[in-house]
Amino acid sequence: MLPTAKIGPYTLPNPLIVAPMAGVTDRPFRLLCRRLGAGLAVSEMVIADSSLWHTRKSRLRLDHAGEPEPRSVQIAGGDPEMLANAARVNAAHGAQIIDINMGCPAKKVCNKAAGSALMKDEGLVRDILIAVVSAVDVPVTLKMRTGWDSDHRNAPMIARMAEDAGIQALAIHGRTRADAYKGEAEYDTIALVKSQVGIPVFANGDVTSPQEAAWVLNHTGADGLLIGRAAQGSPWIFREILHFLKTGQELAPPALDEVEQILIEHLLALHDFYGERMGVRIARKHVGWYLQSHDEDKQFRKRFNAIERAGEQQDEIQRYFKGLRNGEVFAA
Repeated sequence: MLPTAKIGPYTLPNPLIVAPMAGVTDRPFRLLCRRLGAGLAVSEMVIADSSLWHTRKSRLRLDHAGEPEPRSVQIAGGDPEMLANAARVNAAHGAQIIDINMGCPAKKVCNKAAGSALMKDEGLVRDILIAVVSAVDVPVTLKMRTGWDSDHRNAPMIARMAEDAGIQALAIHGRTRADAYKGEAEYDTIALVKSQVGIPVFANGDVTSPQEAAWVLNHTGADGLLIGRAAQGSPWIFREILHFLKTGQELAPPALDEVEQILIEHLLALHDFYGERMGVRIARKHVGWYLQSHDEDKQFRKRFNAIERAGEQQDEIQRYFKGLRNGEVFAA
């Protein structure tokens, strides 16, 4: 049974959401994942401090031209007023959903009392939630972890606080801040949160296959799933999961020709969005993800990473796939 996923006034096409990932979920990646089956794609996080928005990178993160609705933007910071202002500015730039980051475990974020570090200060969490919800007319969502560490899994309490503050939906990663990305995600806390609040709850963490997706939805009762790292280099995972949830049948993996087409499309979009110099650099990591299980000795990637021209990147990818083309499927 496919859940119906709603965020405020928006009913999503399906309950599969691209999780926000810094340096990954830029506009080209979001558009690609939406085309390949995602019901929503959340932007990479925008730092709340507007004094840092003068950079080209920050300006690009505010660019949502051509994106299908609803457009969701994640903001990060630890000051209620700064976050409220960031919410207002992003809403003015076209964001239709504002997502607050209390899930990022990165030290450079947590050391600034932002991301999942906020979960340690429940009073500050309340102030932030109230300030951001009050600042904008669009729905506000919250992404968090199960708690600070294994002894302090306070997600249920913060979830109730969030609902009282007017948060429209929750996304919960099944690890604590202390876990970072180590070990396995646990979903019992997510199930507990779902049983205690009336707003939509989306589960996140270690969903890497259609079977895992079905199990997590069943175990937690969640309204949908956030999928992050599993989509890196495999953006078609959304259509595969969606097909399995609808039919109970596995969808055949993409043929080699289609993978080449998707990758070339992604390359061209990155070059167009960022310009040649920056686009070529950013394309390298994406190509590495696409080919991580095919180019096992990394010889192609070493050669590809030395390329400085956009056209040469495209030519090299086409040569690589021409060498692979023997009727097999791309097992990424």
